[in-house]
Amino acid sequence: MFLTIHYCPNAADNVPPSPCTYLLPCCSFTACNVLFINSVDMESLTGPQAIAKAISQTLTTNPLPDATTVHFKVSMQGITLTDSQRKIFFRRHYPLNTVTFCDLDPQDRKWVKEGGGSVKLFGFVARKQGSTTDNVSHLFAELEPDQPASAIVSFVSKMMKR
Repeated sequence: MFLTIHYCPNAADNVPPSPCTYLLPCCSFTACNVLFINSVDMESLTGPQAIAKAISQTLTTNPLPDATTVHFKVSMQGITLTDSQRKIFFRRHYPLNTVTFCDLDPQDRKWVKEGGGSVKLFGFVARKQGSTTDNVSHLFAELEPDQPASAIVSFVSKMMKR
């Protein structure tokens, strides 16, 4: 599994390859695999409070949800999640104009992976389909160390500002 960053051919050739440095202003999209944890209805709550509340609710559920590997693609069209094993869903798309916030867990909590080890949690908040006020927080965890949540969040945030 690897982070795939596609960028324009004019990008500086002397930039060393790493997930963070590939996040150049001319990038058209990025895609990587992450762990999908949960989606939580937030009513009208957004911002870091929505991410924190969704993570708190998720971490207090018993049993914890099963994390599923999904392909996470970010482009000017939005965020597309693909569960290639179809454990929870097949594909979900969130147009960029419905994504209101994306960040790491403001309380820096971790997800304990099935095989051991803990990884950073992050999420994005998007408008619920067909609503102008209700939001849903979608939660994820890092899957591989070379796919850091901070780089994913940074790229989503840059796309939202375009």
